[in-house]
Amino acid sequence: MSTTSAYAAGAAEYTDLLGSMSAVHPSDRQIIDTWASSIEGNVMDAGCGPGHWTGHLNDLGLNARGIDLVPSFIDHARAVYPGIRFDLGSIDHIDASDGSLAGVLSWFSTIHHEPDAIATPLSEFARVLRPGGQLALGFFSGSAVEPFDHAVVRAYRWPVDQLSDLLDAAGFDVVETYLREARGERPVGTMICERRNEVR
Repeated sequence: MSTTSAYAAGAAEYTDLLGSMSAVHPSDRQIIDTWASSIEGNVMDAGCGPGHWTGHLNDLGLNARGIDLVPSFIDHARAVYPGIRFDLGSIDHIDASDGSLAGVLSWFSTIHHEPDAIATPLSEFARVLRPGGQLALGFFSGSAVEPFDHAVVRAYRWPVDQLSDLLDAAGFDVVETYLREARGERPVGTMICERRNEVR
């Protein structure tokens, strides 16, 4: 089953469990709120799911739009957050002009990409961000690149150094890294990255 089909099959349950800001860990919310406070310009929630982060970013005063490949997520987001733009779209082929965005939030939207394919969305994030633009990337952390049985479909853990190397190759400088480990939960991380003027 494809990632899109798997999420579509469980969209209602996913939205009920995780599709609101009340389900977000307070530490994650603080990280993204701080990130958002430094951004001036248009923002994309890349892989927005049911749209709660997109709505939150707009509540913070940003002009944020969301994209996702799951039609039921987009339908839900449009119904719950009227006035905010939500489109069907892939993070591998983002419908935005080069350098048109000030920020991209990728909140665990790359976790299902195979290791040899994750460079594609990272390069797309770099393409659509202007120089100096900010990426916030949420991911599952681990000591090695390895798959695990995610509740929806297979996902991957990434060590910080290897993910940093891929971000560097895509044109980003990693500004800050946050890791969180808690008993009974999978270790997670957030990387705050800045788009360089030129790709090395």
